[in-house]
Amino acid sequence: MGFTFKIYEKDPTSSARRGKIITTHGEVETPVFMPVGTQGTVKSLTPDEIKNCGVEMILANTYHLYLRPGHETIKNMDGLHHFMNWPRPILTDSGGFQVYSLAKLRKILPEGVMFQSHIDGSRHLLTPQKAVEIQEALGSDIMMCLDDCTPYPATYMQTKKSLDLTINWAKLSREAKKPSAQALFGIIQGGNYKDLRQKALEETVKIGFDGYALGGLSVGEPQEIMYEIAHNFTNALPVDKPRYLMGVGTPEDIVYAVSCGADMFDCVIPTRSARHGLLFTNDEKIVIKNARWRQSDIPPDETCDCYTCKNFSRAYLRHLYIAGEILAMILNTIHNVRYYTRLMERIREALKENRFTQFKNEFLNNKGGV
Repeated sequence: MGFTFKIYEKDPTSSARRGKIITTHGEVETPVFMPVGTQGTVKSLTPDEIKNCGVEMILANTYHLYLRPGHETIKNMDGLHHFMNWPRPILTDSGGFQVYSLAKLRKILPEGVMFQSHIDGSRHLLTPQKAVEIQEALGSDIMMCLDDCTPYPATYMQTKKSLDLTINWAKLSREAKKPSAQALFGIIQGGNYKDLRQKALEETVKIGFDGYALGGLSVGEPQEIMYEIAHNFTNALPVDKPRYLMGVGTPEDIVYAVSCGADMFDCVIPTRSARHGLLFTNDEKIVIKNARWRQSDIPPDETCDCYTCKNFSRAYLRHLYIAGEILAMILNTIHNVRYYTRLMERIREALKENRFTQFKNEFLNNKGGV
């Protein structure tokens, strides 16, 4: 079966909707949060632990897997799903953001990005065609076009020049894609300039993709700008295609963006926060190293059904974290990933029961607790 997308419910008082993405590696209920598995692994978790958290789809990174171990190696190992023993759907990003944020040196050229590896200093040219070739070798279910990630802040002319590259690269990416069950998403850039975002939307939709993403957010801009762009442009994307808000974000940002019509999210926040001892709950965010938890016999979240909350106290998690034990990262990550998947389950349930706007208002008014 090829890539398809179905919509089941639309919220009557917002742009939120509930649907399903169908791929050759399984089905994904939307709205969905994808934990980040940068190098073919969600840090500190086994594939079974990820599945037990209710995760249906993960994100892996083209830039990192291209540099190490190499896409040809993964192709020879029957693709990324087999290589990392993850049978469910995978989305791969194009590597454009990582070139922007990690490469020691980079030069933007009309044909692509010349960059120096952050690992060994070797030089590489990543073109739109090459990004598609790498992702086809990885065998991901959803591939992303190479884009030029516009920094914040950027002048109008800088943003326009960057956008023109992204649109041209989108055309080249579309032409490079071979017929297959793999989907290819286009990316809407344009910074915080409404006319450039509108141009990006129109031109990218005209090319024609299996889904569309809003890019260039969560790169340092104020929250109000991100919310304005999400509000103005997410629902303007084709109604029959998945809408992906890249790199977002906090639980509050996700709930707001769902109300704008977004279907897909990814972010390192739950896993990175776990490794630094920050746990998300329905009541408060817990800094587990704080002395107040030294003798606390309750789990991180008494409403949570994850392995961590069913078996361990805040006092024990604090002890592990203070002692620098690896188990601290594992248990914290299990909890945070499950918190995010539970959040998406609660959003979908609210949509199914026609009470999403009530859920959103209560959630945002309680700063993430409801």
